[in-house]
Amino acid sequence: MHIPDGYLSPATCGTMYAISTPFWYIATRRVRQALTGRTVPVLALFAALSFVLMMFNVPLPGGTTAHAVGGTLLAIVLGPWAAVIGVSVVLGIQALFFGDGGLLTFGANCFNMAIVLPLVGYFVYKVISSNSEATSARRLVAAVVGSYIGIVSAAFFAGLELGIQPILFHTATGVPLYAPYDLSKALSAMVGGHLLIAGPVEALVTGLVFAFLQRTHSSLIKADVPGKKEGKLWLAWGALGVLALATPVGLLASGTAWGEWGVDELKDLGLGFIPSGLQRFAAWWPAPLPDYGFPRMGAVIGYMLSAFVGVIVVALLLWLAGKMLVRTRKGKDLTKERPPSETGSPG
Repeated sequence: MHIPDGYLSPATCGTMYAISTPFWYIATRRVRQALTGRTVPVLALFAALSFVLMMFNVPLPGGTTAHAVGGTLLAIVLGPWAAVIGVSVVLGIQALFFGDGGLLTFGANCFNMAIVLPLVGYFVYKVISSNSEATSARRLVAAVVGSYIGIVSAAFFAGLELGIQPILFHTATGVPLYAPYDLSKALSAMVGGHLLIAGPVEALVTGLVFAFLQRTHSSLIKADVPGKKEGKLWLAWGALGVLALATPVGLLASGTAWGEWGVDELKDLGLGFIPSGLQRFAAWWPAPLPDYGFPRMGAVIGYMLSAFVGVIVVALLLWLAGKMLVRTRKGKDLTKERPPSETGSPG
């Protein structure tokens, strides 16, 4: 679902940044108020889980691939605005270090996967799970259905953004300048693949993790602040490490995700032309570890090492940012509580 640079026009990229910015602003303010020293590690953990999940590619019809995101799960545990921040950081690290997605299209990718996905998924979850116990079966169903609808909604917007490019941006003879496929093809490919395969995978992963939390860390899926069971999160970090070791399984899904083809791959598709805008902007950013690979290492080892590098960078960045936000809020609270100093002199 990542949209690479070159598939959206600069005007579209700028528009998507403009649309996403208010959500980032609101999310930062909300997270600053809600985050505590005890929940910062939880945010880091589930954002790192989202990074790893995106490395497990699953095959789709037509020789393409897709992946889970985990955004609804993060929203359920820490709230939708924390999910906006967490998944945005993941997408930024992927684009900056691994060339997955793009820096120009970062606003669009965040709107789809870090904004639409968790907000829609969480809304559905809350509607279905209203007035239910944390360990109830209805909560589990709500998490599964919410995650499924969330990722399909994100795919719809990604298909829409790609599909309008040939309509709005083309040469005088009608040749597309950026994404080459029209709206009907883009929407059917993106939404269809996620309805049938990627959506069920997202729902399955969310359901399994949610069921685990219900049994072992039910405080994490309540409305209140996580309690004593939070101390066992080291087990979850260990499970995340095992999952990172298994990421090379994602290499078994051959092909490229729909709408993420490189210039050479587009030539192999028999398109008959390469959009000029795509040639100009594609791969302009020299990512240090492109395609999750390490120089002079095999694909399996490189993919695995990339998973660990990504987990460390995402977790460390969010941990530091979270601590800074908590410290800043506490400083402001102390300033508000401190009585004004007496400046007058005795008469």
